[in-house]
Amino acid sequence: MKIKNICCIGAGYVGGPTMAVIAQKCPNINVTVVDLNEARITAWNNPDFEKLPVYEPGLDEVVKEARGRNLFFSTDVDKAIEEAEMIFISVNTPTKMYGAGKGMAADLKYIELCARQIARVAKSDKIVVEKSTLPVRTAEAIKSILDNTGNGVNFQILSNPEFLAEGTAVTDLHNPDRVLIGGNNAEAIQSLVEVYAHWVAKDKILTTNVWSSELSKLTANAFLAQRVSSINAISELCEKTEADVNEVAKAIGMDSRIGSKFLKASVGFGGSCFQKDILNLVYIAKSYGLNEVADYWEQVVIMNDHQKHRFSKNIVQTLYNTVSGKRIAMLGWAFKKDTNDTRESAAITVAQDLIAEQAKVVVYDPKVSENQIKFDLEQDHDNEIIEVGTNPYEVCKKAHAIAILTEWDEFKTYDWQKIYDSMSKPAFVFDGRNLLDKQKMKEIGFVYSAVGS
Repeated sequence: MKIKNICCIGAGYVGGPTMAVIAQKCPNINVTVVDLNEARITAWNNPDFEKLPVYEPGLDEVVKEARGRNLFFSTDVDKAIEEAEMIFISVNTPTKMYGAGKGMAADLKYIELCARQIARVAKSDKIVVEKSTLPVRTAEAIKSILDNTGNGVNFQILSNPEFLAEGTAVTDLHNPDRVLIGGNNAEAIQSLVEVYAHWVAKDKILTTNVWSSELSKLTANAFLAQRVSSINAISELCEKTEADVNEVAKAIGMDSRIGSKFLKASVGFGGSCFQKDILNLVYIAKSYGLNEVADYWEQVVIMNDHQKHRFSKNIVQTLYNTVSGKRIAMLGWAFKKDTNDTRESAAITVAQDLIAEQAKVVVYDPKVSENQIKFDLEQDHDNEIIEVGTNPYEVCKKAHAIAILTEWDEFKTYDWQKIYDSMSKPAFVFDGRNLLDKQKMKEIGFVYSAVGS
């Protein structure tokens, strides 16, 4: 099937950037991104390209090039479905928080709603592409819905998981390690291969059966998260033995069998994928009676939660076992640098722990809004449990301690002597990202501690 029109349902962190790059690289294909969230679509259509709803370095230039030419953002879902030959499903698949599988299984209600809407609207053959991260064999459920509730048209289901790292999504899309396409129909697979072949070398486009593709995404995220939890487990041992986790990580990372990536000790991983996908993997393993497999992967999440709470506990213990009434400045709220995504951010857990200890928490993040920070803490305007500032120097002023929760590059450029002079003494810095120069901070006068050293 020759693809002339693509529809993507879901204008979030995956759908928006992915479709923008496809439109940029395939000017002969019309790409329409649809979402029921009117505010989000309005933001994607904002004439000020620096105010897009998703912050990614370089994304504004990509959207500027393609929007209005062959890239469109709309709330008219039915029209986009009807006109497209290929439909990407890129909606949220959060962890289910009710009923069977609560706390582990993926909640597929949005996927099912999409499938039912496609079935209702479609009047011509469609290729439906799973872009959201889904449990293995979800394609089977989508196919069943489409075939049994549709208008008798022919649907082919493909799995095309994303392997984007937030903060480098545009680079990852322009130069992917691989593009994975899973399916059981050669013609449908080839249709999607030809889309990516506009800019991706054929030897980087991997085709598998649909089940392998679905499971590969979960497995990739589980392996990456496992490395983070592994080095964080060693970081606690380093603190007890006076070893330096950065030196340990460098030593083992030089082993070609191990490699250096994802070995940076920190307050813990966050984001929309790692924890959700591991818990999903745990649930799948348990559903097949593979309890030892489930326990193995669940420990990765347990270790990550432990690391976050351990960081908070260290702040309280170091500040003489009480932070009640003390001003704690938190630098960073996004789960990592170069994104405004805060889902599962370590900062949320640390803030909650400190608030429970009656600390006065003040937050600064260069890309996350005050509304988002307060939303993450479920704070209403009548109950100001946290303060958000727009000037990092003012946020740190008179603080008893600073906690660095996101590895924003700008934090390394601050006048730390000026910040030290404005703080209550002794002035503490808890570096949750091993971002700053330990020796320099101590020479200024800070009581400085980083994870694992």
